[in-house]
Amino acid sequence: MKRLAVCGSTGSIGTSTLDVVLRNRSRYEIFALTAHSNVDGLAAQCRVWRPRFAVMSDEPAASRLHEVLSAEASGTRVLAGASGLVQVAAHPDVDYVVAAIVGAAGLMPSLAAARSGKRVLLANKEALVMSGRLFMDAVREGGAELLPIDSEHNAIFQCLPARGSGNAGRGVRRILLTGSGGPFRMRTPESLHGVTPDEACAHPNWSMGRKISIDSATMMNKGLEVIEACWLFDVGPGSVDVVVHPQSVIHSMVEYEDGSVLAQLGNPDMRIPIAHALAWPDRIVSGVVPLDLVSTSRLDFEAPDFGRFPCLRLGFEAARAGGAAPAALNAANEVAVDAFLNRRLRFTHIARVAEATVAACAGGEPRTLDEVLELDALARVRAAEFAAAIPH
Repeated sequence: MKRLAVCGSTGSIGTSTLDVVLRNRSRYEIFALTAHSNVDGLAAQCRVWRPRFAVMSDEPAASRLHEVLSAEASGTRVLAGASGLVQVAAHPDVDYVVAAIVGAAGLMPSLAAARSGKRVLLANKEALVMSGRLFMDAVREGGAELLPIDSEHNAIFQCLPARGSGNAGRGVRRILLTGSGGPFRMRTPESLHGVTPDEACAHPNWSMGRKISIDSATMMNKGLEVIEACWLFDVGPGSVDVVVHPQSVIHSMVEYEDGSVLAQLGNPDMRIPIAHALAWPDRIVSGVVPLDLVSTSRLDFEAPDFGRFPCLRLGFEAARAGGAAPAALNAANEVAVDAFLNRRLRFTHIARVAEATVAACAGGEPRTLDEVLELDALARVRAAEFAAAIPH
């Protein structure tokens, strides 16, 4: 039995993880569940799974959860805040940590899990974007296993040879990240100015949280994934390309020096990469309907349009620039997306805020957690200022 801490258990990745575990209960035990402020959702999960710990990063929500579980005589201990997240991620009784907290809030528990030598199932791309070298050093020094559960990076992992020392000597020529193009793949750039949050969240293939859905609509998610891929697979940004693939059946590909291209295919369901990372190097039942290639019929590919998706261009530029650029880009995007979701910023202004913030936060690569957090805070202030200055 492997004991799991599921960080972000009430979100789409967390609930998918619990569904896979439910189908494989003889292999896994839920040791800790965490959420931000969804008291009802986490309480319901605690009734089913009876974890030793439940953590709410929002402290007033933690107090309410404690009241609910105490009234039910639950044996689950409630922890609060960032310190509670770190405590369960680094707990000596935890084997695997599912890092599914969205955004910068997921950095500290993910880093704690890496330093403690856990198997880290990483869905939180922001951890690597913000602190790539620091995070990878923690994985190496802590003796952790880092397995990506983003569908694209997990697909690349599956298409690469057995893990060794980076990609040197493996004959890898290029990594091809696929992206659906989101809901606006066929829209003209001029038509995007007035889109609403609900329109931007209406992804044609995937069911995701609102922040991640907006990142898909802008293709910022793919820009951040370029940065993440460089760290995960030890390649430079010149070895990573993005291909728009609207069916979301091929999740990514690896091209080799001999001309071979290996692709990982499957229905667009996050339970596939989650099940792969949980059981690796074995395979377990995920609950996903098998892919029917005959009914799928066709697979289309096209080059991304940087005019329609300037956020993707910013991701490539930040990957090439290095230094403070990736962390500043991530922070600015979080601020701008929040402003858009709350109707304080136009959809087309997300990229403007991100680009201006990166330019204002030029500097060297942060080397310590304090430096990462300082840069993140500075970039958020700058991004908020830029967003407020744009006429709505």
